[in-house]
Amino acid sequence: MNLASLCQRDILSVSAEASVQKAADLMRVNHVGALALTDPEDPARVVGVVTDRDLVVNLLAQGRLPDEHPIGAYSHAQLIGVPGTASVHEAVQAMQKHGVRRIFVTESNGRLMGLLSIDDVLGTLADELGGLSQAMRIGVDLESTRTSPMFNPGELSGSMYLAQHEP
Repeated sequence: MNLASLCQRDILSVSAEASVQKAADLMRVNHVGALALTDPEDPARVVGVVTDRDLVVNLLAQGRLPDEHPIGAYSHAQLIGVPGTASVHEAVQAMQKHGVRRIFVTESNGRLMGLLSIDDVLGTLADELGGLSQAMRIGVDLESTRTSPMFNPGELSGSMYLAQHEP
């Protein structure tokens, strides 16, 4: 499974010069934890990313006022991206290496394809683990139906030994 099939393709964006209030309102209304910040002169060009955590740690916890700076002042300018053909393992490695919870997913030409969050990865891994767990349960059930005693235990006295039939 590659990242192109997992990433969120509808990326919410706002100009890097927008107010913190506008950015926070976009996050709240759309129930997202990150916004792509665009170049005010070229709205198709992403220049940063800001998260709800950035607002708490870099703005509120430091006693800054939301009107002091535009949202771009609280963003990460280093954009972390991986190709859409990359695996979940490669995405996890990129998140770990850069200490981030979200990464951009790019097309082969470098254009932005989507955003992948740690929630997306965890959901996928949980589904895979659930499938493995179900496979184990089915295997145990199948094994128990294929295994039967070769004799009637009630016919023997003393020690009892069971033999299994292999299909």
